[in-house]
Amino acid sequence: MLVATRGNKSDRIVARVTAQDKALLERAAVLEGCSVGAFVISNVRAAAEKVVQGHEMIRLNREESRRFIKALLAPPRPPTKRFKVALQMYRKTVIER
Repeated sequence: MLVATRGNKSDRIVARVTAQDKALLERAAVLEGCSVGAFVISNVRAAAEKVVQGHEMIRLNREESRRFIKALLAPPRPPTKRFKVALQMYRKTVIER
């Protein structure tokens, strides 16, 4: 699972781990035939990419997709009284640059 990354490797990450975690990482690195640092970076990077992708992508089933498109294409509803009050408060309190 080693992924080569290009670029200047000038930044550092330091982590304190238990002796058991360190031993496990060392064993896994040996089994993969790489250094502990390369093993950790490769696997942590893959996990981070998965987390980011999971938060950036929305997956909808057929019914959810249909409802989403219907909502997008529907004409806007008239604003409620609460919405108008909130908009007034926003305009009074938020300063644009």
